[in-house]
Amino acid sequence: MTSTQPLPRGISALIPDARAKATPGERAASQLLHLREATVPVPVLAAAAELIAAQLEDPDPATREAASAVRVRLLAAIEAAAPLPD
Repeated sequence: MTSTQPLPRGISALIPDARAKATPGERAASQLLHLREATVPVPVLAAAAELIAAQLEDPDPATREAASAVRVRLLAAIEAAAPLPD
């Protein structure tokens, strides 16, 4: 919880809420790291790799970690793509 959110009261204070404690970066990391397979054109992979590169400098360490892991996968998929026949 952040200081801008009110503290839980009553019975809700006794019930753990993991989602309320997770940072946006931690939630993104969880979602992105579960991505295992997708079929998209190579230019889309390249664009995604460029866009996610900006997250490598995010202040949240979980976001940086997830962005790095996903970008590595994107770049590996680009390199593994078979070249088109002439």
